[in-house]
Amino acid sequence: MAKLIIVESPTKAKTITKFLGKGYKVESSFGHIRDLPKSKMGVDIEGLTFEPSYVIPRDKSAQVKKLKEIAKKSDGVIFATDEDREGEAISWHLANVLGIKPEKAERMVFHEITEHAIKEALEHPRALNLRLVDAQQARRVLDRLVGYELSPFLWRKVAKGLSAGRVQSVSVRLVVEREREIQNFKPVEYWSLEGTFEKIGSKEEIKAKLQAIKDKKLDKLGLKNKDEVDGIVKALQGVKYEVSNLEEKTVKRNPSPPFTTSSLQQEANNHLGYSAKQTMRLAQQLYEGVELGSEGSIGLITYMRTDSVNLSDKFLHEAKTEIAKSFGDKYTLPSVRAYKSKSKNAQEAHEAIRPTSADRSPELIKPFVEPKLYKLYDLIWRRALSTQMAAAELSAKNIDIKSGDYTFRATGQTIVFDGFLKLYPDRAKENILPVVTVGEKLDCRELKPEQHFTEPPARYSDATLVKTLEEFGIGRPSTYAPTIATIEDRGYIERDEKKRLKPKEIAYVVNDLLVLHFPQIVDFNFTAEMENDLDAIAEGTKEWQPIIKNFYVPFKENLKAKDHELNKKELTETATEEVCDKCGKPMVIKMGRFGKFLACTGYPDCKNTKPLPGENGDARPEAIPTDEKCETCGEPMVRKVGRFGPFLSCSDYPKCKTIKSIEKKTNVKCPVCEKGDIIEKRSKRGRTFYACNQYPKCDFALWEKPNGEKCPKCQSLLVFAAKGQIKCSSKECDFSKQAEE
Repeated sequence: MAKLIIVESPTKAKTITKFLGKGYKVESSFGHIRDLPKSKMGVDIEGLTFEPSYVIPRDKSAQVKKLKEIAKKSDGVIFATDEDREGEAISWHLANVLGIKPEKAERMVFHEITEHAIKEALEHPRALNLRLVDAQQARRVLDRLVGYELSPFLWRKVAKGLSAGRVQSVSVRLVVEREREIQNFKPVEYWSLEGTFEKIGSKEEIKAKLQAIKDKKLDKLGLKNKDEVDGIVKALQGVKYEVSNLEEKTVKRNPSPPFTTSSLQQEANNHLGYSAKQTMRLAQQLYEGVELGSEGSIGLITYMRTDSVNLSDKFLHEAKTEIAKSFGDKYTLPSVRAYKSKSKNAQEAHEAIRPTSADRSPELIKPFVEPKLYKLYDLIWRRALSTQMAAAELSAKNIDIKSGDYTFRATGQTIVFDGFLKLYPDRAKENILPVVTVGEKLDCRELKPEQHFTEPPARYSDATLVKTLEEFGIGRPSTYAPTIATIEDRGYIERDEKKRLKPKEIAYVVNDLLVLHFPQIVDFNFTAEMENDLDAIAEGTKEWQPIIKNFYVPFKENLKAKDHELNKKELTETATEEVCDKCGKPMVIKMGRFGKFLACTGYPDCKNTKPLPGENGDARPEAIPTDEKCETCGEPMVRKVGRFGPFLSCSDYPKCKTIKSIEKKTNVKCPVCEKGDIIEKRSKRGRTFYACNQYPKCDFALWEKPNGEKCPKCQSLLVFAAKGQIKCSSKECDFSKQAEE
């Protein structure tokens, strides 16, 4: 009988199978085969041993039965899950379920799904790394303790349905504090002065900015006010200018390192507009395998959860050959360029993210994949190959133009040799300045003063939040994308018109409560130190139970004290002068999961609630004008807020009663027509559902919100279900999995 190889996903199983002979059978576990129970804590907190009690979820029982039957008939079992802590834990759970002693379990590891890598891994199996398993168990137990203890506390003291988490709550704090920086920011006025100069007898133009007065360089804010700049313009009327100094030097620029998980998420967000979650979903597909016509399923990139910047010798050789063939020998390096990882704990995988084959250009896969997959692969391919290309050479030039006490400076650069920029264009843009000599006279054609104001810091994007979390040492590569997705799904943040992260009202309340009463949970240094402890467990230098105990005992004591000390009304209610129009009692501002609202103090006898008043004192927020025209009468439409959220209404109401819903996008394409987007809608009875915005041409609809992924068993959309589950939207398919905490 053949040996059984178990992986996490059907796609991965399919890609691996094509590289194996008849002596092997590959099966999928469909993710975690065992987990903590959903209905209870599942961790020993009474005896303070923190031993987890794992269960097999009901939806995995059929797959467990199938794997057990195949394992009995097999010559042996090999576990081939991803080589990181989570992958090691999945293999350990599988070994336990199949009755295989961990010390006797065979484990094969690889960082790319190619024939060479799979056969190499089969020839060199290893034992399970129980230190990695302990580190993953510690993380799982820690997150369970925080989530299952702190979330119910928030339900009791703020609003039902809220959640808290170790990395999640710190991320919310960052977003809230940035928003308060923006709100408290006071702009400062400053001015700049730009001159447009010409060579005498020529129309060649030089644009230069005032840089120094009496040889003293202006500070970053330049000139303070209009009076100052007007005085300088007046002093410069009718004066003569000449080139006082000329600097020219050649500088070299080296390419950035190959992608890690963090840098890939940042670049994909900055260059392609992808969220961290979307980037990781697409990267997972590229790693596990994509159908390339007659070639079948091919793994296109190496493992995408890594903080290493190493590249294999095999790839380095391929890259040099490909660069020479495509661009010529002058673009190659005499020896390889190596990079040093920023993270001292770069150990989750041993290679950076790169294409599995340097000669498989993006154009070769373009006919077979969707545009978003192509764009991400193109970004990864170009970045990886560019790391082994010659440095770019730039000629940087400064021209100082002087008249009396005033010095203007023009800066420019030209690309002498494009090097790696030929493949991976960066920020190097040419600004060619004319040839001049020191002492040469110039004419001033125009002096242009310009007013500026300092700007507040920008809201976090996916890229900048990931970068900040990484700088603080909070979380690890695999946690960034699910963390951002979680705080958005749980209603703590929303995205503004630039897709940046903006806190909702509930985020301020929960964050301030945690900062004041549970400072350790949202402390940046504490959260980062906990990550270091988890790394120490993985390295075998620390035991996991003492670390959990040192955290949990004081945390639990503080939780009990705050449960008695804090009052929900004091935290979430504010008195108003508003009177209930149904019973005459005073109304208060309350905080619910979805924000603030007015509620009668006569509850539960009177259940009257209202939206908060607008600035005009009306019971409903003021209508906001829009550029859209009413399709019935042609009058402008206005944005209003009703019982079920914002909508568009004709400004000529009540003469024209046309209304139109505002699409709440899910960023998921319709799988039926492939043209429309899935949007959030309301049924006539007020129930939320999700449907294609091409209706009535396309009538595809779901009751649950899709998460953007496809079912590995039947390719239907996956949707968010109850109790943190993700399940298949098809009634004929039983696939489900636990969402990332």
